[in-house]
Amino acid sequence: MKIAIGNDHAGTDYKNAVVTYLKKEGYQVTNYGTDTNESVDYPDFVHPVADAVENNKADFGIIICGSGNGANMTANKHQKVRSALCWTKEITELARQHNDANILSIPARFTSEPQAVEMVKTFLKTEFEGGRHQKRVEKIACS
Repeated sequence: MKIAIGNDHAGTDYKNAVVTYLKKEGYQVTNYGTDTNESVDYPDFVHPVADAVENNKADFGIIICGSGNGANMTANKHQKVRSALCWTKEITELARQHNDANILSIPARFTSEPQAVEMVKTFLKTEFEGGRHQKRVEKIACS
C-alpha cells in the first residue's frame, strides 16, 4: 500500500514517528513534508499529498500541522479527497467507516505522538462500510 505524508514545522517529529511505524509495517511511503522545525507554509506540503491521493499515486494520505485545520482545509480543496481532521482513535475509525476518508489530518498540538501513530494504525486498518453511507459520500463532491 502506498502512503503519501506531508507536514509543516509543527508536525515534523510526529511525521518521523509515523513514517517509522509505516516502514516497519511494510508500507511504501512518499514524504512530501518538511524535515525541519523551521516555520513553513503548510499548503506547500499538503497539496502534493492531496494531488497524490487524487491522482491515484497514493492509496491514502496523512497530513500533520499544529491544529490540523489548515492542512485539512487545504486537502479538501481537491475534488477526490475526503480529508478528516481526527484527534482520537474513535473519530478516526468513524471517518473511515462512515465517510470513506482517504486522508487523515492530525493536529500535532492537540495529540501525542503515540496517539498519532495509533490513529494512523486505525485509519489504515479500518474499512469503509458502504451501504447507507455510500450515497452520502457520493454527495460530498461539488462537481
